[in-house]
Amino acid sequence: MVVYAGQGDPRRSMALLWREHDQGERTAPGPKPELNVDLVLRTAIEVADALGLQALSMRAVGERLGRTAMSLYTYVASKNELIDLMYDQAFAELVEQVESESRTTSERGWRESTRTWVGLLWDFYLRHPWTLEISQARPVLGPNEYRLYESLATLLHAAGMAPKAIGSAYGSLLNLVRGMVRTAAEARQSEAVTGVPEDEWWYARSEQLEELAPDFAERFPTLTLMTTQGAFDNEDPTEPYLEREAWETLEFGLETLLDGIQRRIDAA
Repeated sequence: MVVYAGQGDPRRSMALLWREHDQGERTAPGPKPELNVDLVLRTAIEVADALGLQALSMRAVGERLGRTAMSLYTYVASKNELIDLMYDQAFAELVEQVESESRTTSERGWRESTRTWVGLLWDFYLRHPWTLEISQARPVLGPNEYRLYESLATLLHAAGMAPKAIGSAYGSLLNLVRGMVRTAAEARQSEAVTGVPEDEWWYARSEQLEELAPDFAERFPTLTLMTTQGAFDNEDPTEPYLEREAWETLEFGLETLLDGIQRRIDAA
């Protein structure tokens, strides 16, 4: 499922994204109840975390708040606008963690700080997997997206990276994380969606593969060599295989990118 941001009224949506967080703020006239925009957004995030974006609706948010769906339109004009606002609001949590880390670990080198940034982003996406469904082709353009970008840009600029290269480095790191964490998030959701545990799914298909392709080793000699050398072994059976593999692939890609960034810095 891909959701495109920015489908609401741009003037109203952007004004809400960049608003000061006034707890009594409303978008339309009406009685002043206990609700406010921030509470609606926090509740919408809870719904999306628990059930995914497909289950998100004004009705679902209203039910969790003990209100009607219509009462929410005083604060958020549409579901499209709600998605924009809750997406950026969710990132506020991540940015606060990133900024807190940068204050307490300022003496660390840029590589270690970048590893921390990547790890926090990975954890964020696993807590809020629905954010991966928001297309990067139409960014929300909220303040917290920019704060996240600024945090890494500042780090790389201080390390000596040329300004024109910082954007490419940011995009490379962001999309490395998004690509690998999507696999981990989907693996976590697979049993709930399909009703089949991960191990059971793999064992059943492995048996069929052995039966249907007895010449597998001859047809795929390099993959067979990798298998015999333990490339696909699950060293910790208590940890989901695909999630561990996704993280290890991320680490490999990250170190490769960091080496490349270092060369860029040295050449600047």
